[in-house]
Amino acid sequence: MNQKLHEAEDQLEQVARVVEKKKEKAPGSARGIETLFRSAYRVQMDLTGLADNKANMMISINGIIISIIIAAVAPKLDSNPWLLVPATVILTGTLVSIIFAIIAARPRVSSTHIALEDLEHSKGNILFFGDFATLTPDEFTHGMMDLIGDQPVVYETMIHNLYGLGSVLRKKFMLLQAAYTSFMIALVLGVTSFIAVFVWIQKFSPI
Repeated sequence: MNQKLHEAEDQLEQVARVVEKKKEKAPGSARGIETLFRSAYRVQMDLTGLADNKANMMISINGIIISIIIAAVAPKLDSNPWLLVPATVILTGTLVSIIFAIIAARPRVSSTHIALEDLEHSKGNILFFGDFATLTPDEFTHGMMDLIGDQPVVYETMIHNLYGLGSVLRKKFMLLQAAYTSFMIALVLGVTSFIAVFVWIQKFSPI
């Protein structure tokens, strides 16, 4: 009798371990998952806005510098040809910087036509406007109703959407890094070349 009781206790312990493992691997509550997605989306949107603001700032600064250099230096090149070297260095660097900033701020829209069948086979993302914009209102409604009716697919679609936002954000910040690096190099080399050329003119120019 005692042996059977021990065997029953062992079986109950094994069942309890299995249940605990399943609880550990099971997803959190619906409210917790929604909070997770909401926070992740908010962070992605905030970072995207920050990246766009930085890109617009670089576009404005570089545009002002290019305008000032062209307006101030171009009329004086005939009498001061030595200004051509530092002006060229600064203009080249700021031009490269503004190009990277414009690319970072440029809207990205998919040109690929996505049909409802493609979305049903996970070949697109119905939560992304670039994919559902080519659908008719009825197709979009049908696709959204199918998505809402399957909770695991809802989570999977939101995860794919977050990944897409992160990929775009990574490209934006890489382009911004290149823009800021070009701007810094342009300023350093421009000012250095201006001082070097000025010193050389003062030292070797005929009296």
